Amino acid sequence: MAGFGGMRKGREEAQSNLGFTEGGDCPRCGGNAEDSTMKGYLQCSACGHEWADPNYKEERKRPNPPTHRRDAERIQQFKQEMASGELANVLGIDKNLTGEQEQSLKRLEDKWMSGMQGHYNAAAEERKPLMISFDDDDNILSTEVAAITIVSNGFDGGEEIRLEYPGRGTEFYAYNERSPTGWKRGPNAESTARSIANVINRSSKLVFANLQGPRISFDLRDDSLNAASFVIFVDDPGGTDIVAEKGGVVLDHRDFSTIQDYRNVVEMVLEDGIISPSEDQLLWAMREQLNIDEAYHVQMVVDICGENTLKECTNCGGMAELYPEHAAWYCHPCEEWC
Repeated sequence: MAGFGGMRKGREEAQSNLGFTEGGDCPRCGGNAEDSTMKGYLQCSACGHEWADPNYKEERKRPNPPTHRRDAERIQQFKQEMASGELANVLGIDKNLTGEQEQSLKRLEDKWMSGMQGHYNAAAEERKPLMISFDDDDNILSTEVAAITIVSNGFDGGEEIRLEYPGRGTEFYAYNERSPTGWKRGPNAESTARSIANVINRSSKLVFANLQGPRISFDLRDDSLNAASFVIFVDDPGGTDIVAEKGGVVLDHRDFSTIQDYRNVVEMVLEDGIISPSEDQLLWAMREQLNIDEAYHVQMVVDICGENTLKECTNCGGMAELYPEHAAWYCHPCEEWC
């Protein structure tokens, strides 16, 4: 029966601990109230129970309105903290700079903040570390090799983007949701551009796509590739929904109206001395637009780049040689005129 005596004793202690004392403050045991560690609450000195203080009134103090004096003080405090730590003398905290140095830092800041933007799927692609090049004046050199812009979001089928590099082939991207290299049309131009950038970043072996609103800029994936040899071509048969640009020139044959326009594009195409299949198609479309015959085209090519200008064969991918007397290129492995 000793066990029952211990149980009975425990019940008596529990009843004593949980007993309610009339006239106290605590709603649980009637014990006396004291200040709690939480603001606006009371605590029982006996059982430790906490409850909201019915007489507590919160005092809300409006913060002081911001002023230029307070902002200046905070900026000065920040500079002092930076100068006293590990980041001392970084980005102009040290005031012993010449005017040229301060202007250079300002240009760098602007280009870092506005030029290093881009969106890609970090979980799906392996992106190389950001490579930054500077000129002799410490200005950041642009790494963009080409770009496309969504002018109108009214895609009706047949739109295609081609990315080429001599010797590495051609990458085709089309408006086709069912294709693994196709993009889908979004509710607006920015959404469609995002779909195109995601597809190219997922599949391209040549470039990275950086999204800037409805505009997509391209950087080469391999530093050994020559930017002048990279080719971009947009086929938009239904209208002007998407346009490409390279070297500041919009590559849309419908916008060219003079011989000088055509010559400017030929000079850009021949920067590497090779005419790729997409470049050849672009020049052909411009000749049709401007009524330029083949002989005049070949003569312009010779004047700009000489008789050693090559054309990439569409059959074997080799380099066809130019024969000015025939106003054409001949591929010896295929034994065909290009």
